[in-house]
Amino acid sequence: MVMKVLRQNRWVALLIGALFVSLSLISLLGMQSKTTEGKEPKQDMPKFVTAAPAPEGVPDLYVKAASTQQDREPVNILTSIVFQEWNNPGSKVHAFSNGKGIGLASGNIDSKASLKTADEKKKATKSQAADGKPAKQKGTHVVKSKAESLSPPTTLFFTRTNTLTQDQKDKATWTYDLSAEELLLLQKIVMAEAEGEPYEGKVAVANVVLNRLRSANFPDTITDVIYQKHQFSPVANGRLKRVKPNEETIKSVNAALHGQKEVKDDTYFFLSLKLAQDLTVHHSRTFVKKIGNHSFYK
Repeated sequence: MVMKVLRQNRWVALLIGALFVSLSLISLLGMQSKTTEGKEPKQDMPKFVTAAPAPEGVPDLYVKAASTQQDREPVNILTSIVFQEWNNPGSKVHAFSNGKGIGLASGNIDSKASLKTADEKKKATKSQAADGKPAKQKGTHVVKSKAESLSPPTTLFFTRTNTLTQDQKDKATWTYDLSAEELLLLQKIVMAEAEGEPYEGKVAVANVVLNRLRSANFPDTITDVIYQKHQFSPVANGRLKRVKPNEETIKSVNAALHGQKEVKDDTYFFLSLKLAQDLTVHHSRTFVKKIGNHSFYK
């Protein structure tokens, strides 16, 4: 009867068989667990242990080492270098991109060496000033000369062919008494003719006036030399009356009166080839030298 029921219900038979197999596996597992009880199982996977927090007041070396490691250099050291170089006016700091962000590349500049170089330059400048050598400045022509520290002379000394210094007065064949009015007039004509010219050019213009004063071919006073007709353009256009001599002009005239010469004693003419409308002097006289924009002739 039972066999007949099983044949008619095959699915029930399969279910009962599966039940028996499950019960057998459970019993086997129970037996295995009893045999291995008391033994430490194998640990194929690593353990993850949480480290205990460091006591207060004691630095955590593990955390410090991990946080200061970046590109094989301590972060605090790199930060210090970048900060110092970035704030150093003499440093070169470049930005670069590596695809992950923007970094800074600092140039290799020795700040101590830069300071040393600056100090050496200052010392060199001071030594030049002490030696009396000219100090070059942009837009300024500073020429040291002995005559700058002297007062303008009241008497000028000449020979027939030369303008003499105050120390050469024993060689003079004639003298000229210089008044305050003529001194100012000489300063004004130099200022009017050579305001934008270098210091040497101003001295040379004063030399020309004194050379004419000495020569028998020109008037016998500074006033008559300057106001001689058709000789100095500032007299004709009124500029002579408007100008006020500056410090450099006064020094250059003072130097010329004491015998400093930027052109020879036989130099009587000068002109600017850029501005002159009458080039007769340029074509008829012998060229001597050029100072600034002025060409000088004898």
